[in-house]
Amino acid sequence: MNKIKISAVAYTNTKAFIYGLEHAPIINKIDLSLDIPSDCAAKVINGQVDIGLMPVAAIPLVPNANIVADYCIGSDGGVNSVFIFSSVPAEEIKTLKLDAHSRTSNNLAKVLLKFYWKQEVEFTTDQSAETDAIVLIGDRTFGKKDDYAYAYDMGEEWKNLTGLPFMYAAWVANKEIDQSFKDELNAALKYGLDHRKEVLASLPVTPNFDLEDYLYHKLQFEVTPDRKKAMELFLGYIEQL
Repeated sequence: MNKIKISAVAYTNTKAFIYGLEHAPIINKIDLSLDIPSDCAAKVINGQVDIGLMPVAAIPLVPNANIVADYCIGSDGGVNSVFIFSSVPAEEIKTLKLDAHSRTSNNLAKVLLKFYWKQEVEFTTDQSAETDAIVLIGDRTFGKKDDYAYAYDMGEEWKNLTGLPFMYAAWVANKEIDQSFKDELNAALKYGLDHRKEVLASLPVTPNFDLEDYLYHKLQFEVTPDRKKAMELFLGYIEQL
């Protein structure tokens, strides 16, 4: 049988999912690669893989896109790893450096600046450029909040804007997937979440960052009706940028 090709993100926020995939019988049916979010999205879009844990902002670019798992990377308020770091208050940001790793976080920053803080901002992907603020996500943000005058947690700011939780990444396929495989995928992902204690024990200690709070409280992993509603609202906002 041909193995299902899966791309997942190699950040701490996905470690429980990876643990589940690697410790469940489904591992014998998949070809798993670990990527940064933007590469994961590209692989799903261009058909290099069948399923990806990919940024939700890229879902409209996926042919035949369908969400195939009951689990995601989400939060309800602050997530503590998706930030706008700034030298000025949000209401004064005029230039912003985008993060090369993620389409969702960059678009979320643009949505918040335009619709929440009502700012007209110049964006750049030039990592050497001097800007008022930067988007930074994932493990590279751990313990960094105190390095900047202002740190805006975009999960928290989205909740302030909309009253809704957020979904950063979802398990998305570019073709129809058998229900039996979806069931196995869900079981593997749940197994990983149920073994977060083992995952936590395997992670290096990070100064000024509470990994247990992050994995058990800041991150939320269920695809809920409110999270789907938030995704549709977010994609609608993107169309207005």
